[in-house]
Amino acid sequence: MPVSRNAIGTAAVGGALVLTLAALIYPSMLGIQNTASNQSRIIANTQWGPLTEADRNFVVFVRSAGLWEGPSGQLAMQRGTTAAVREAGRHLVIGHAALDASCRRIAPELNITIPNQPTPQQQGFLATFQSDRGKQFDTDFANTLRMTHGSIFNTIAKIRSTTENTLVRALADQANDVVLDHITQMEKTGLVNFDQVNFQETTPPKLPAAQVTPPVPQPGAPVVALTVPLGLSTEGVPTGPATEPSPTASPTAG
Repeated sequence: MPVSRNAIGTAAVGGALVLTLAALIYPSMLGIQNTASNQSRIIANTQWGPLTEADRNFVVFVRSAGLWEGPSGQLAMQRGTTAAVREAGRHLVIGHAALDASCRRIAPELNITIPNQPTPQQQGFLATFQSDRGKQFDTDFANTLRMTHGSIFNTIAKIRSTTENTLVRALADQANDVVLDHITQMEKTGLVNFDQVNFQETTPPKLPAAQVTPPVPQPGAPVVALTVPLGLSTEGVPTGPATEPSPTASPTAG
């Protein structure tokens, strides 16, 4: 599938919350490729436990993913030619709004700057959907989203099994439920080409770091918030655990 480099605006993803954005050097290679930096390096000690590079990258990735998958879900609800594709779109919109709310809640606590736009690679996926019509939209939507969700699924498991930070652990729990639901919804469309998807997951393209890194937001810029459209039913859509994590038993000042 060709990847466009067209950017998307923020109007498609709902309202905004105004927060002060702290400085952060984004980790590179945050797309469907693995990072090459020292993921286990502790970059901060917080009251919720140590925060590693992998933890930070995970929060940024979940946020970045929602910024293109949420709008993709809205397109599917509008353009999908089958009920299954439209239903998959509904699950994307609702699930990523829930994950986005969690990212926006914990990022200030952990002093993590989150992006306001997805990566150029992710913007390209969305641009393809925007230009698609009919069955081509259905096919591209189902296969691309099945590939990207399948790629992050293993990362979620690794973060959940290794992180010592309770905020990141809770996000991983939530992401596990939401992403598994989205994988299932894509498969229910009956359009997934598993040979193609499995190849793309195991042999991702070697892209420049700039293509798979979210643009750094301007200091003081309002934080875009993914929201569920008014009147859209959330019935039957998993959004993950709703419990608030507690600080670790022995917090360390950072």
